[in-house]
Amino acid sequence: MTTSAEPQVTVQTALSLGITEDEFRTIVDIMGRTPNFNEISIFSVMWSEHCSYKNSILWLKTLPRDGGRLLTGAGEENAGLVDLGEGLACAFKIESHNHSSAIGPCQDAATSVGGKVYFNDCYNQNLLVNAMSVGIVKVGETVPAAAGEPGNPVFIVGSATGIHRATFADADLSENSAEDLPSVQADDPFQENFLLEAIKTGAIAGMQDMGAAGITCAAAEMCARSEVGMRIDLDKTPSRRQGMKASEILLSKNQEGMLIAAKKGMEHLLLEVFKKWDIECAQIGEVIEGGRLEYYQHGEKVADAPTHALVQGGGAPVYKRDYRRPAYMDKIAEFRPHKLATPTDWPATARQLMASPNVVSKRRIYEQYDLMARPGTLTANRDSDAAVVRIPGSPKALALTANCNPAYVYADPYVGAMIAVAEAARNIVCAGGEPAAITNCLHFGNPHNPEAYYQFVHAIKGMGEACRKFGTPVTGSNVSFYNQSEFQDRTEPVYPRPIIGMVGILDDATKQMTFSFKSAGDHIYMVGSPNNDINSSEYLRVVHGVQYSPAPHFDIDEEYALQQAIQSLIKNAVIRSAHGVSEGGLFAALTECAMASGLGFSVETDSNFRKDAYLFGEYQSRVIVTVDTAREDDLVNYLNGNNVPFSMLGQVQDDRLDIDGQDFGPIADWSSFYDNRLGEMMEG
Repeated sequence: MTTSAEPQVTVQTALSLGITEDEFRTIVDIMGRTPNFNEISIFSVMWSEHCSYKNSILWLKTLPRDGGRLLTGAGEENAGLVDLGEGLACAFKIESHNHSSAIGPCQDAATSVGGKVYFNDCYNQNLLVNAMSVGIVKVGETVPAAAGEPGNPVFIVGSATGIHRATFADADLSENSAEDLPSVQADDPFQENFLLEAIKTGAIAGMQDMGAAGITCAAAEMCARSEVGMRIDLDKTPSRRQGMKASEILLSKNQEGMLIAAKKGMEHLLLEVFKKWDIECAQIGEVIEGGRLEYYQHGEKVADAPTHALVQGGGAPVYKRDYRRPAYMDKIAEFRPHKLATPTDWPATARQLMASPNVVSKRRIYEQYDLMARPGTLTANRDSDAAVVRIPGSPKALALTANCNPAYVYADPYVGAMIAVAEAARNIVCAGGEPAAITNCLHFGNPHNPEAYYQFVHAIKGMGEACRKFGTPVTGSNVSFYNQSEFQDRTEPVYPRPIIGMVGILDDATKQMTFSFKSAGDHIYMVGSPNNDINSSEYLRVVHGVQYSPAPHFDIDEEYALQQAIQSLIKNAVIRSAHGVSEGGLFAALTECAMASGLGFSVETDSNFRKDAYLFGEYQSRVIVTVDTAREDDLVNYLNGNNVPFSMLGQVQDDRLDIDGQDFGPIADWSSFYDNRLGEMMEG
C-alpha cells in the first residue's frame, strides 16, 4: 500500500526512525510488502523500547509477578491491582517523565507529583522524574484496557498534541534536545476526574490512555488484548492545528487523552457525561473483526497493520544484550576506610552532613503541592516513614512509599536494588503497615552499552530476590533507558535508579505509627546491629569527598527479621515511635525524630565502633524506637526472645541534643537549619 502524500520507504527511512536494518526486513516479511511511511512510523514507535520493552522484557519476566494479594498479574492491565478485602482493591502505578522534563520541566513534570528527591551532578542535564498514582476501586468495577467486541464504537476523549513521544524517550539527550519541545505534551489533570463519572455509566467496554505513541499504541494494545481490530478515521480525530499528516496524528497524544471503546448501543450515556462537563469527545471509528488496524484519511486507507505483530508479547522483537562489569568498580574495590581520619569537631561535622541536599528537608519542594487535596491523608501533620491514607468507609488505611538511593545502586546494582526494596518495606512497616506489592520505574543508560546493561541486569536480580523475601510481587514495570547526556567529547550515563513504589496495608488505621519522639524520659533504642561501615554514605561523600566506595552493609535475612520484630512491637503497642535509619545515618534519624516533636535527646555511642560509622554510617537494617519505661521490659524481653540485636542509646529530653556528653545545641536551631537550608541553596 502506498499513499500519495508520504515519501517512499527505504532502509534509510527505517534507520532514521530508529528501526534497525534487521527489524526492517522482519517488518517487510510480516507485511508481505514494503510498508508505507505511515506504517513504518507505527512500527517505529510500537517497537521502540518505550512501548515494546524489547531490551528489557526477558529480564523483567524473572521478577515475581503474581501471588499474595494481587488481583491481576503483572502486565495484564495498565496498573497493578491489590486486594484490600471488604470488596475493595488498590490500583497503583509509577511512571517516568525524564527526557521531556529535562527540556520542558515546568510543563511535563506537572502532570503528576510524588516520590523522593535526590541531588547529584549526573542528573543536571538528564533529570529523572517519577510520579506514582494510587487509587481505590471496588472489585469488579475496573475497566479493562481492551477493545471488547466487534461493532463497539471508538472514541477519543481529549485532544492530540505532541508527537513522537516514544521515539523521543529512546533517544540520548544532547545540547540540541530543546529543539524537540513539540514532543512535550500539555496537561489538564482535572479532565481525568470526569472519566470516573463516565465509568459509572457502565457504557465503557475498554479504555486506555494515549501514551507515548498516541492513538497507535492505545489502539494496538486494546485490540491485541481482545483479539480484534479497529477501523479509524483520522479526519475525525481532534487536533490543535489544521493539516496534520496521517503520521503526525497517529503518533500524537495528550496527557489526559483517552481511547475508549464503548459498548455498542450505550454510547449516548458517555456523550451525555462529556457534554455535561464540556469535555472534548469524538467518535473516530469502531472495533472490527480480523485483528488488523486500518486507518483512513480523506477517504483513503493510509495504513493497515496486524495488531499482534505490533505489541509486546506478539511480534515485537526481544533482545538479550551483552553486559560486562563496569570499569569504575575497580575504583570501588580500592576503597580503604581505615585511611580516613575521624572528625575532631563532631557538631560541625554533623551540621556539614545535615546541610547536604540529599539529607535536608524537601519541604521547599513538596509544600508547593496540596497535601490535603483529598480528605484521606493521615500524615499531613503526623510524620510517618510512609505516607498513610485512609480508605473511605473502612477502618483500614494504605501506606505508600517510593524509594531508591542511586548511589547504592551505582556502587553495587545487585545489593543497591535489594536495599531499595528493603527500605521501601521498612518504611511501610515503620508506619504500621504490612508490605503488599510493588511497582517500579527502572532508570538506566543506553542498553547497547554493556556496562549500563550490567547495571540493569544485576539490579533486576537483586530486586527479584528482595521481592520474593518480603512477599511483595511486582505488579508492573516501567523501563526508562537512554538516561545519559551526550557532549562533544564524552557520554555520561546517570547513576542507575530502579525506584520502588510500594503499597502496604494497615488493617486498623488507628495503629499508624509515627516517628516523632513523644515524651521526655522515654528511652531510645536502636533495633539492629551497629557496624564499622561508612560505605556509600552521604558522610563519606560530603565530608571526605569520596565518590567510589562499596554499597552499605546489607543482609537480607537480618532485614527480614528486623521488620518482623517491628511489626510485632507496633501491633502490641510496645513502642511509641519508629523510624528507619537511612541517608545521614543514625544522627540524621535521631534528629528527624527530635525535630518532628520539638524534643531533644541524650545518647551514647558504642566505643567498640568508629564513632563516625556509628553516627553517620548508612549500613542497613536499623530502626530507632522509643518506649515508655513502663513497657521497657516488654521490649527487651521480646527482642532477646527472638534473637533480634538491639542497643539502648539513651533517652528523650526536653530541647537539646547531647551525644557522649557533648552539647550539639538546641533542637530549634537544627529544625530551622534543616527546614530552610534547601530554600537558601535554591535561591543562591
